Amino acid sequence: MTDMTDKPSKTTRLTSPQKRKTTPLTRVAAAVVGVGMIFGLSACDTPVPQTDQKVSGSQSSTSVPNITEAQEKKIETRILESLSAADKAKSAENLSDTVEGPELAIRTSQLKVVKSTGKADSKMEIPRSIRQTVLPVATGWPRSVYTITTTTQDQQSERLLVLNQASARSNYKLWGLVRLFSGISLPKFPIPTIGTKIGTLNDSNLAASPEKALTMYADVLQNGSKSKSASQFKDDQFRDTLTDLTESVEKGVQANKGSQSQTFTADVNNAKIMRTADGGDLVVAQIDSVWQRSAGEGRESQPASDAEKALYGKKTYTSKMKVTYVNVVALYIPSASSKAKIQAVGAERQPTKVEAVK
Repeated sequence: MTDMTDKPSKTTRLTSPQKRKTTPLTRVAAAVVGVGMIFGLSACDTPVPQTDQKVSGSQSSTSVPNITEAQEKKIETRILESLSAADKAKSAENLSDTVEGPELAIRTSQLKVVKSTGKADSKMEIPRSIRQTVLPVATGWPRSVYTITTTTQDQQSERLLVLNQASARSNYKLWGLVRLFSGISLPKFPIPTIGTKIGTLNDSNLAASPEKALTMYADVLQNGSKSKSASQFKDDQFRDTLTDLTESVEKGVQANKGSQSQTFTADVNNAKIMRTADGGDLVVAQIDSVWQRSAGEGRESQPASDAEKALYGKKTYTSKMKVTYVNVVALYIPSASSKAKIQAVGAERQPTKVEAVK
């Protein structure tokens, strides 16, 4: 069984006024330089601009982006080269130099699976060509850059990368990655030379605040159509795949008088939020989940996928199994005035810990 299907996303549209042709990173044009607020590859070597914003506080906007597209290109190239080296070595030993947050947990798990099986998962591939870069304008930290790649060579879905700078003197790192769903239309963003405002967790001008939307979506993932919040979201590929997987396992456990349960918890405080041109938000966040399965009387509960089996790494089983997953989701939250529903536009899911329970 797979965690999430890879469907080609040939129909995915970028509706930004700065829609790009598919170009290699080496041909990305530089944007206008922000006044005294440029951060290169080594931000700790750059003078820190004065600001009245606390690092962990709310973000206010300046008139231009904090970095240029040329700088973002160098940052992304450095990160992708580091990932490529880790993939070749099948080791996460130096991964934390360029990766953090949920992507560090996911990539570390993926490399463990690769080392165990000898096979790289196709969802680990990150195209080097980009369609669009969304640059932030903010005077506080953390701050993020969104990068939308092209499809892979075998037409797997485009990737949305979130590059995060945790503090004024730290380098940008890859914080999150989601595979965009096939057939979705991404929201528009302001053009790169203007930059994009960073949203806030408690924005009341949206269909739901990012904090509330993430909590509701976690409840929808856990309870499906029985969730009280289900009607506020459009259907999406991630939910459909989870539902199909859960129902498939449920048939087996019921036949053997077993049971299963999943709990989902959104990490709202570390969500990355970027304002769209129509007054909505594109929110990327981690949702942790725990899947517990009981095989029933006299039976063994075993891994439900090749990844789970590789992470478990043992040959003995008990009747119960507990699997911890890291999920990363991208939600488009429209403005309240639009009356539109919240839409998940991409997701990633990876088991990170598999335990036998006595």
